[in-house]
Amino acid sequence: MTLSSMRISKFVGNGATPPLSTGRFAPATTKADLLPVQPLSHCNDSESAIAANGIRMEYRAGGHVQTVLQDINLTIQPGTIQLLMGPSGSGKTTLLSILGGILSPTDGHVSLLNTDITQLSKRKLAQFRLHNIGFIFQGFNLFDALTATENIAVALKMKGVKPRQARQEACYWLEEVGLGDKANHRPPNLSGGQKQRVAIARALAGNPPLIMADEPTAALDSHSGQAVIELLCTLAKENERTVLMVTHDPRIKRVADHVTYLEDGQLQPTDTLAEYEGGQSVLDESWPQSA
Repeated sequence: MTLSSMRISKFVGNGATPPLSTGRFAPATTKADLLPVQPLSHCNDSESAIAANGIRMEYRAGGHVQTVLQDINLTIQPGTIQLLMGPSGSGKTTLLSILGGILSPTDGHVSLLNTDITQLSKRKLAQFRLHNIGFIFQGFNLFDALTATENIAVALKMKGVKPRQARQEACYWLEEVGLGDKANHRPPNLSGGQKQRVAIARALAGNPPLIMADEPTAALDSHSGQAVIELLCTLAKENERTVLMVTHDPRIKRVADHVTYLEDGQLQPTDTLAEYEGGQSVLDESWPQSA
């Protein structure tokens, strides 16, 4: 067992509170402050974490058929950061929703961690998503009646985590995203950027092997956005999580392992990326290259 596995096993096994850092949004934070997670046991280096084959998505209304996605074939390896870029309306969020098992494609198959999720029943698919995917939505999707801590803890309790342990882990991740002092605040009393960080903490809690993020930095200022990307990079590079991120920010591709460009519902050749300059960056020019 690795040191990282021993530390996370100790935390998960006995409900002990991990040593809290000052948060990834504080200057003193280092990568060593991040709670280690268990490495993926679902797939090895020769297997894909995410695989889409022949994906097509159509919407029918009033006798008309609108094709949103067509001929999508995509493979993403474990422990990598994959960006999905393209102009607004190109189908990025739809594709992310299909890859995450939220939407069912008209045709094609999606395999996550060697499981064909397009063949699962609704109940089994819901359980698969719960235990294997951390979602970061643009709309936050927080419960207004719950505090920041409770919004995270309730998701953990759905996974079978005991209430005390769920609260401890929720507090840990709030510290990691710089919101330790907002633990008892409810969403109506948080700014848009703060709500986004609560949503990010919720997605990371429970150590899911897959992180799927839709514009995770859109509501954040440059400093907070940079810290979020650093955190996601650490999870991928040091803790073997796979990160799929939809973004308009061309500078984020400097930290990605792979970039896929989508336009008019189709994947485009890699050289098309050189021509893409959409969106305003939230990251400064000094954002480091991926290790």
